[in-house]
Amino acid sequence: MARDEKIWEYTRQAGYDPLEDRCIIVKYAPENLSEKITAFFNWEFYALQLCEHEVILLPFDPMWTSLRKDVSLILPYGNIQSVELKDDMLNTVIVIRTGEDEIRLTTQQKELSDLRISGLYATQYAGGFKNWHKENLDGTLKALSELGEKK
Repeated sequence: MARDEKIWEYTRQAGYDPLEDRCIIVKYAPENLSEKITAFFNWEFYALQLCEHEVILLPFDPMWTSLRKDVSLILPYGNIQSVELKDDMLNTVIVIRTGEDEIRLTTQQKELSDLRISGLYATQYAGGFKNWHKENLDGTLKALSELGEKK
């Protein structure tokens, strides 16, 4: 369970300037039904953090639900041509298109986040239970969707 402050700390240590309240839990999105079934058992989650000039993914350790000090994807805003959001059952699929790639991520919708895996990774006790994924989801998805529109 990573506090959002820990994600900001790791982001700064990696040399990036995190935007507050613009971090959610994601994983790579499956392409078809067979992949959806196997992905159900895959616990490779990432913190998607919007920064001053880029989107980065920080991986979680699947055994301990703690954040690893590693950046697995760096995507400068200038490389993003479009961002599309699609509801897919209990998740939202995020499709980020660049000039040469299409990156498909999925994130758990906030309504059930406390009962699903994202809640496990994003819940912290701060004078009461706080689920930063749930609190940040709407604003982060809105900010992501606007990235491709700025060109």
